[in-house]
Amino acid sequence: MAELIVTLAHLRSIPGFGPAPGFCRRGAREFFLQHGLDFSEFVRRGIPAAQLSATGDGMALALVAWARECEAADGR
Repeated sequence: MAELIVTLAHLRSIPGFGPAPGFCRRGAREFFLQHGLDFSEFVRRGIPAAQLSATGDGMALALVAWARECEAADGR
């Protein structure tokens, strides 16, 4: 089974955290900076779900869960 990669598409489409789907780009950029993660690389290629999960952050964990749900719906 391939490692799950969380992408910008997942970040932009996660429901339930505001009136519109998605997390804001500015907040995401700040999160990546606080956790020593490369936001530019995330935008280009995504990030392994394990890296986000390792932060222990509730919103990061929700994003990983959303990415898993999206991938399962796509049959991956």
